[in-house]
Amino acid sequence: MSKLNLAGIGMTSQRTRDRLVQRLCDQGIESTEVLEVMRTTPRHIFLDEALAHRAYEDDALPIGFQQTISQPYTVARMTELLLASGPLKRVLEVGTGSGYQTTVLAQLVERVYSVERIKPLQEKARERFQLLGVRNVHLKHADGGFGWPEKGPFDGIISTAAPEEIPGELIDQLDEGGRLVIPVGGSTSQQLILIEKKQDEMIQSMVEPANFVPLRSGLIR
Repeated sequence: MSKLNLAGIGMTSQRTRDRLVQRLCDQGIESTEVLEVMRTTPRHIFLDEALAHRAYEDDALPIGFQQTISQPYTVARMTELLLASGPLKRVLEVGTGSGYQTTVLAQLVERVYSVERIKPLQEKARERFQLLGVRNVHLKHADGGFGWPEKGPFDGIISTAAPEEIPGELIDQLDEGGRLVIPVGGSTSQQLILIEKKQDEMIQSMVEPANFVPLRSGLIR
């Protein structure tokens, strides 16, 4: 991919990205660090060419295998929640998907450990990380509900798919003072939830209604 494609033209230009960031501000995103990363990250390269012109709309879009790239507001909101208590060193992402949320996180935290059960999506994401020079992301082809215990504990965990109940394995991998941001629920009703671990107590907050693909088990090669 050329530098021109990375920079974007027309519907993927910097001006279009700036308009998206203004919409995020209007929707209540306050973190200047998150907004700046959203402004500079080329979301269009995480989509197939046929959908690239829609990259800076505030919509979730298909990426194949019945998965989606999350809408920009959702990425910004979850990232802001994760970082609200200060800088993070080790973050677990459940569901690499296109790699867009991963790339946003990688610019704001020290290391990202990302698990994905669909191998072709993971390989595409890996190519995008190389293209963008993202070097602090570690990938594993695995069932996301089990996390990545050998790399834990993590001071932040974020899930880009919704389980019906919060997996105990993820709670176990959360470090003292850590934050877990996860959508929870079934196909008819989901809530974005924040869990904070303080002195071995789990403090749970309901953030807002959500709409994510379900967190499924089993590997696809």
